[in-house]
Amino acid sequence: MTETASPSQTHRFPCAQCGAQLRFAPGQRRLTCEYCGHEQPIPFSDADRDAALETLDLETALADRLPEAAMEETRVLNCGNCGAQVEFDPAQHSAQCPFCASPVVTDTGTHRHIKPAAVLPFRLTEEEAHGAMNRWLRGLWFAPTELKKYARPDRKMDGLYVPYWAFDAFARARYTGERGVAYYETRRTKNGTEQVRRIRWHRVSGRVQRQFRDVLVMAAQSLPRRFTRGLEPWMLADLAPYDPQYLSGFRAEGYTVDLADSHKLARERMDEMLRADVRRDIGGDEQRITSFDAQHADERFKHVLLPIWMAAYRYRGRSFRFIVNAQTGKVQGERPWSVWKIAGAIAVLLIAIALFLLSGELG
Repeated sequence: MTETASPSQTHRFPCAQCGAQLRFAPGQRRLTCEYCGHEQPIPFSDADRDAALETLDLETALADRLPEAAMEETRVLNCGNCGAQVEFDPAQHSAQCPFCASPVVTDTGTHRHIKPAAVLPFRLTEEEAHGAMNRWLRGLWFAPTELKKYARPDRKMDGLYVPYWAFDAFARARYTGERGVAYYETRRTKNGTEQVRRIRWHRVSGRVQRQFRDVLVMAAQSLPRRFTRGLEPWMLADLAPYDPQYLSGFRAEGYTVDLADSHKLARERMDEMLRADVRRDIGGDEQRITSFDAQHADERFKHVLLPIWMAAYRYRGRSFRFIVNAQTGKVQGERPWSVWKIAGAIAVLLIAIALFLLSGELG
């Protein structure tokens, strides 16, 4: 683990040849200098990877009894428009929020929180993220023509590490319900007979259990949860121990959804999967769950940073965002609709219908 810096410290990685700031190279485990091309590898071993996968006891954390080594302080920007908290260089005093494109002034205060245990390094370069975004944009129907300018290769995208809680637990659930077995009855109709599907129900009960690993909950509200779920899956086997070198040249968002609230969301996701297990256990053609009692044990967690590329822009007073999973290239986004294009399409459709009807009458 890298030693936690005090609030007044900043992590600098000067180039050994020219003194410029080194940046992490996506897809490569090294820092590079964009001026002279010098490269500096980031040490990594299997033991490092094992350390990245270590977890903390959830009950201890919820009771605020974590050791001091698990905590850190960082200086963050707080966006008054969307609520995002993003780390910035102390020398920077103003910026644009990468999540909503609102102009903001940085806060000189610090934020004390549970420090990240692991980071998933960027795999896609900005150019590759542009390619993924362009393919997504080309698939949009009825988008305003002005939207195309955001697909230009020269348009800046922000590389961000977003905070997640990853939860582990052993869970079991008792249930009662009914198994539905389909059968068919023959019914007479005016035109003959037809087969009617019926269900015969049988009472059932049982238990299911599952070991959960790395149930992810985004620890911020800067992005809609439908987007963060849409960016999944993440290949967490590539997690590395948290090291500021992976953040060089990128920004990191601080968490704004605390551990307790995120734990409730994780429980909901776990129970959702357990209910699916129950339905499979009930079997049959249809299932009814009449009671469901889940219990969770050996609950643990870790705080991780996951990489995204994002472009935020304002269109007619509203904020829109394109988000790319910087590991897999999966894209989620918000988009405006062109009223004129929709109206034009409707007009063309109505004309086509009118011509079709007219041709039928003339025929």
